[in-house]
Amino acid sequence: MSVKTGDRYGGSFASDVWTTFVRWTIKSVRNPFVLVVSLVQPIIFLVLFTQVFGGVATSALEGVTYETYLVPAIVIQVALVAAATSGIGLVNDIENGMFEKTLVSPMNRVAVFVGKTLAEVVRIIAQVTIVLSLGVVLGAEIATGLTGAVAIAGICVLFSVWFTAFSNVLAVVTRDEESTIIGANLLQLPLLFVSSAFLPLPALPTWIQTVATFNPITYGVDATRAVMLGEDTMTVIEVTRFGGMWDTLVPALAVLVCLALAFGSVAIYAISRAASADVR
Repeated sequence: MSVKTGDRYGGSFASDVWTTFVRWTIKSVRNPFVLVVSLVQPIIFLVLFTQVFGGVATSALEGVTYETYLVPAIVIQVALVAAATSGIGLVNDIENGMFEKTLVSPMNRVAVFVGKTLAEVVRIIAQVTIVLSLGVVLGAEIATGLTGAVAIAGICVLFSVWFTAFSNVLAVVTRDEESTIIGANLLQLPLLFVSSAFLPLPALPTWIQTVATFNPITYGVDATRAVMLGEDTMTVIEVTRFGGMWDTLVPALAVLVCLALAFGSVAIYAISRAASADVR
């Protein structure tokens, strides 16, 4: 007998999402080591960069402290690192047999991915809140206030979707924890350094400026930085139609939404293919 999915044979889509969300949230709570480790690198970057480069970089910025300039990059890094660990969790499921049990259940495959992603979202919001608070303690200022802080967390969540999907695709394809970690790490740091994360693009070599135009991190950082400063910060696309920070937010969010939809679709397809192969 073939295994069917959908509302007729299993629970509703919402209940499948909720079940998956609860399972992954409990798993995260029971393993706080992952939460701590994924925060360590961004916090080290925040403290070291502000202390080592703060004085020099601030003089190169116009009326903005380096702490304020850097925090948007660090919260995006937090989202990136947290999203990378999503695939590692899936590999663990594959190795202990839980993934196969999920595949042969009547749960909706899309709901499985959505529920898992929502669990990651909760973790990312918690981590971004910690880093934003630390940044303020170090001297960073959020020009848009509490509303801006909430908006920054939302942008980080949207940004994380594409890399969460990419990490899960790596997990399904490689089915190996080490390969998933290496694959995710090979992208993280290079993408950060060839973007507008740590220094203004005009101060960087021409080839980095070119690469940054096609780098998703540039759009995530520019969007969070626009909210942080309350002004237009986009350097790779010239938009003047909306005014102020919206000239950055509208194109940046459009790019991030497209990336989330594209990579999310690939992740769902990969999980569905894995389901078909494993069930057979």
